[in-house]
Amino acid sequence: MAAVSDVSVRICSQEIVKNDLQLKALIQDIRACTGPQLVLDELNFKVKDKFHQLRRRIQNLEQLAKEQDSETDKGDILREADGHRKQMVSNQAMWRKANLACKLLIDNTERDELLSAGNSAVKIRKSAKESLQQTSSDITESLMSINRLMTQQVQQSAVTIGSLVTSSRIVLETSEEFKALNGAIHLGRKLIFKYNRREVTNKLLIFLALALFLATVLYIVKKRLILYL
Repeated sequence: MAAVSDVSVRICSQEIVKNDLQLKALIQDIRACTGPQLVLDELNFKVKDKFHQLRRRIQNLEQLAKEQDSETDKGDILREADGHRKQMVSNQAMWRKANLACKLLIDNTERDELLSAGNSAVKIRKSAKESLQQTSSDITESLMSINRLMTQQVQQSAVTIGSLVTSSRIVLETSEEFKALNGAIHLGRKLIFKYNRREVTNKLLIFLALALFLATVLYIVKKRLILYL
């Protein structure tokens, strides 16, 4: 029965040492952790689980000590359990220090990132402001250019309208001149027709006068010839 008890004590002690080494390794991981907070939380969860296992193993060792028949063995096992318990308390202190150091590092890192992000945001806002100013300047320049083009178009339209008015006036004056010329031509045609008709009348009158003259001459000559005969 004592041999079985010794084996149980030895196995329990080995498990305690194993848990202690695993716990120290996790605490070392916390010391080396640089974040983020999620990683630290995961490591702390594992550390708490190891402390729970270690505490249970120590309690098991103390229970085995109470079951010993020999007071000497009982005392030795209890002293060993007490040593493991003190080592566990030391590990808890190391864990708290590692946690504080890691949290401080994470806080500083997050603060630096926030400051960097703030500077980046300031740069982005500055760049956006400069871009907005440039865009506003470009739009203003475009509007001024459009205004100049519209002014030129208005001036050209005014010149064109002036030219059309002048051309219309010239056409109107030319039309009036053509009307006057047409009237003159019509009047000339009437005068020429009237003159031609008068010329025929004159010729007829001259012919009649000449015939009358000749008739008169013949009459006189005839009268003279009759008198002589």
